Amino acid sequence: MDGTFRIRKGLYLLFFLSLSGVVCVSLRYSLPEEKKSGSLVANVLKDLKLGPGELSARRAQLVSKSNKQYFQLDIRSGNVIVNDKIDREALCGKIDTCLPLSEIVLQNPLKIYNIEIQIEDINDNSPAFSQTELDLSIPENVPTNTRFPLESAQDTDLGENSIQNYTLSPNGNFALDIHSDEFETKYLDLVLEKPLDREKEGQFGLTLTAVDGGVPQRTGTVLIKVNVLDSNDNFPQFTQSQYKVKLKENSPRGSVVSKVEAKDLDFGSNAHITYSYHQVPEKIRHLFHLNENTGEITVLGLFDYEKETSYYMNIKATDGGGLSGHCKVLVEIEDENDNAPEISVISITSPLAEDSPLNTLAVLFSVTDQDSGDNGRTSCSVEMNLPFLLKTTVNNYYQLVTQSPLDREKVPEYNITITATDRGSHRLTSRRTIMVLISDVNDNSPLFEKAKYEMQLWENNIPGLLMGSVHAVDLDVEQNAQVTYSLVPGNGSGAPVASYVSINSETGNLYVLRSLDYEQIKEFQVTVRASDGGTPPLSSEVVIRVVVLDENDNAPFFLYPLQNSTSPCNDLVPKSVEAGYLVAKVVAVDGDSGQNSWLSYELVKATDPGLFSIGAQNGEVKTRRPLTERDTNKQKLIILVRDNGHPPQTSTAMLNILPVDGFSDPYLNIASVSQEASEEDGSLTMYLVICLAAVSFVFLICIILFVVIKMHKKESSFITALPQFPPALPEIPETGVDSQSGSLSRTYRYDVCLTGGSLSSEFRFLRPLIPVFSMGDPHTSENHRISSVSQDTPEQAEGQNQRELARGAVSEDSAARSGGPGCAGNQAITANANIGQNDWLSYQ
Repeated sequence: MDGTFRIRKGLYLLFFLSLSGVVCVSLRYSLPEEKKSGSLVANVLKDLKLGPGELSARRAQLVSKSNKQYFQLDIRSGNVIVNDKIDREALCGKIDTCLPLSEIVLQNPLKIYNIEIQIEDINDNSPAFSQTELDLSIPENVPTNTRFPLESAQDTDLGENSIQNYTLSPNGNFALDIHSDEFETKYLDLVLEKPLDREKEGQFGLTLTAVDGGVPQRTGTVLIKVNVLDSNDNFPQFTQSQYKVKLKENSPRGSVVSKVEAKDLDFGSNAHITYSYHQVPEKIRHLFHLNENTGEITVLGLFDYEKETSYYMNIKATDGGGLSGHCKVLVEIEDENDNAPEISVISITSPLAEDSPLNTLAVLFSVTDQDSGDNGRTSCSVEMNLPFLLKTTVNNYYQLVTQSPLDREKVPEYNITITATDRGSHRLTSRRTIMVLISDVNDNSPLFEKAKYEMQLWENNIPGLLMGSVHAVDLDVEQNAQVTYSLVPGNGSGAPVASYVSINSETGNLYVLRSLDYEQIKEFQVTVRASDGGTPPLSSEVVIRVVVLDENDNAPFFLYPLQNSTSPCNDLVPKSVEAGYLVAKVVAVDGDSGQNSWLSYELVKATDPGLFSIGAQNGEVKTRRPLTERDTNKQKLIILVRDNGHPPQTSTAMLNILPVDGFSDPYLNIASVSQEASEEDGSLTMYLVICLAAVSFVFLICIILFVVIKMHKKESSFITALPQFPPALPEIPETGVDSQSGSLSRTYRYDVCLTGGSLSSEFRFLRPLIPVFSMGDPHTSENHRISSVSQDTPEQAEGQNQRELARGAVSEDSAARSGGPGCAGNQAITANANIGQNDWLSYQ
């Protein structure tokens, strides 16, 4: 009866779920039991409102909710047919409504239909008693209307097909009384209507017949043998009329269920009580053991709560005189969590495209648990950090859908472990691993091994030479990973890159197409594109910097003396110079770079080889000894410059050096002015010494000021303080006649140079130069003007431009008269001092 209540409760829950929309459609059919395999139950196409081929297209499946598949679905015709012969009594027992539940699952879109096939009972079982004979001992002094319980017959059929009536064979002492309890179970009592007299009749034979209501009608009988005993006027009495016991399923064999106890007030053999089952089904005897002497009930078999939740038994206590008492024992089985959840996979989408949109169905499965209550409630989970999301649907169906983008290049396949756990006190867990393969799509661009390439190439190369190679890798597979290379159109050094470089589309090898010249192209850039074979193709680009390496293919070139000049280069040197005097600085350049442009100078030929020397690194031509009267008035030097390439290249240049007396200009008539030079020689020496001392003093002051300012202000720029000359020089009248000697004025030029070949500064006195002009030149007044001593300091910003122009004019005039720069490559400080009426004294 408790099973019937549970089924009703489940039907009410199912009805509530149907009203709430969880189960969309419920189909119900009926079928008599014992139908042969292959019998038609119903056609579901019309009820599901589906077309003939839609069941196959939507991958319809008939899923049974029990352990055995009693029905199957023909997806072509829509017929539900019997898969195996059904015995309703074996399937549902005494349950009134036998509804083996199944579900029709349709996919794309997912929809689930409940299908209920009620198994109708037929009268295929006859009533049966547990014994063919029943011995009943009754004392003769038993009063009338005494009731003797009899065993009821059992009929596994239901309703009208079950037992409807009992009949007792005719006799003069006993009648049959039939009554029912609150569980609607029928009980039989043999009622004594007439007192017994053992002396008249000591034994009766009665036939009890059970009749069902089926068509055709079936019956079952039992023979009751009544033995009349001698007087025993006390019946055994149980301490409780009904015992209720709870027993956990899967209790071990021998476990004590309960103990019944009865007492008899008689003495002797009439008080000796034995216990026995009374009117219990055969399965009770297989499950429970009753000790006939002690009344202890122990476990004999195995219990399964999922099959039956309670057991009801009658216990009889019989004394030695044949009198008996009865009690009822109700054993309620408590559910144990002894069934792990079962995971059934309905469908798997594998392989799954890596560009599948979110919420794409990957796996459809269901989880069932045969336990009840919390033991039957399940929860399902999958591993963390997976791009899949578990969604719960109706009736314990689950969908595993994509929740984040897939990337086959990172994970080509997923072994998804599904874990189902019930909620019992001792939780049981089931696991199932499903493999889902990920198929490739073209979602990765080719990647170059380097972010930027640099290749080196010697100039004057052979056309078609292999420069290098680029390589790109595509993480996709098959056609999507086939990489081809090409040049991106563009210009390099003013010309299309295709005119310089070509690339092998398959290997990525780069070839130079023409010979390159380092002096014209030192480097250029080429952009290479790598494209894969996908649809649409993806590509990436990389910049290649091609560096042209220099070869020693350019000879050095003289800037001073100018190598290809048609006019000779002449430098003047006073005859009174000492050893180490800087005569000139030779300057050469090389169009190559690096060590190919490192130059060294060598004096290969000279009029007097022992008179001059040249610095190998700085090109400074110096005297090796003082000049003598025996030295010629024109010295010719052949200078060779050599670079540091392999092999080295050289160039030569010729330099003419003219030793002169005093500071005369070779372009003037030296004889005409030699007398005047000797007259002014004494006074000029005195002025020169004074000016030199003043310049040295001012220069020292400037250096001290510079160091102090540098330490305090920490400035990075060098502040140059020009030397200030003492203004207290004798005034020269504008008539051009010296006030002391009355001689004509002469212009002298002095160069004060810092040599570039040493870290220390040294002064150099150049020859006095007599300006070249004609005595009748109308511009002589301009060339003979008296100029005041100019002092150029950083604070005198307003007159800076005028002084720069003046210094430039003097330098150009000096270079024109000497045939070349007086001190090449050095910074000069020029000061004009009024020494004579038209005398110029320049410090450079």
